[in-house]
Amino acid sequence: MERAWLFSLIPLALGAAFLGIGVYGLRRADALRRTGLTAQGRIVRHEVGRGDEGATYYHPVAAWTTHDGRECEYSSRFGRGSLAGAFGVGARVVVRYDADNPRRFAIEGWDATTVDRVFAVVGSLVIAGTSLALLVRLVTL
Repeated sequence: MERAWLFSLIPLALGAAFLGIGVYGLRRADALRRTGLTAQGRIVRHEVGRGDEGATYYHPVAAWTTHDGRECEYSSRFGRGSLAGAFGVGARVVVRYDADNPRRFAIEGWDATTVDRVFAVVGSLVIAGTSLALLVRLVTL
């Protein structure tokens, strides 16, 4: 096997990783949508993080009480560069959570599947492109 063939494994592996991350996020969101419970919550604070280039990201921390009476307070997995008025501290929000593991939750209107969809599409395109290039190379040998 030539080295060129080995180098084609790099984009194939990256595409598979992107696709895996995207599919995992989409399945997680779908499971919450289908079987998750809803609760009224409120934003109690924002965790502020910095990106590699110095950009600031705000992750709202939602507090709610589960249907069995447990108090929960967790940070959203998604951060944004600015805060929309509806998600400021003290804002009332609807939280959809997993009854078995309330750490798995989504704030309706804040958490979106856009990032997961982009990962899945990019991963699929990289895998398809690399596979096509490998197939063309095989046919022309």
